[in-house]
Amino acid sequence: MENYRIRKIKKEDNSAVAALIRAVFDELNIPKVGTAYEDPYLDLMFEEYSKPKSVYYVVEKQGRIIGSAGVAQLESEAATICELQKMYFLPETRGLGIGSQMMAKCLQSAKDFGFEKCYLETMPFMLDAQKLYKKTGFEYICSPMGSTGHTSCPVWMLKAL
Repeated sequence: MENYRIRKIKKEDNSAVAALIRAVFDELNIPKVGTAYEDPYLDLMFEEYSKPKSVYYVVEKQGRIIGSAGVAQLESEAATICELQKMYFLPETRGLGIGSQMMAKCLQSAKDFGFEKCYLETMPFMLDAQKLYKKTGFEYICSPMGSTGHTSCPVWMLKAL
């Protein structure tokens, strides 16, 4: 896909990012309880990812936010472990290699922050996402890590950086 760019989130992106994430939840019938949908800062992503050792990226095409993802310290875990967070793309952006580029950017940022491992949680039916995670070096683990509050996400993966 041409004419898109990956950049850091700006404050004025907050409502578009929240709308994007909610739209993907609706489209894929992802449970809204015990998932990112319920996160209290979903409408304040710029502020949330302005914290140290965290970053959130958006994919922009012609002024429209069409995808997003970020990394931050995994809550209640060792300081060397981060989490890949809130990686969502509109249907039009899937299967074009943008997810791989976004992953590379997020994982490079995680390394630059000094993290040694990256954790993620996902849904069983998100097979394309899991394919991308596996291709990037994530491996399945048998129990959740940290305290994300996402009790409805039963697939956990980890990658050494």
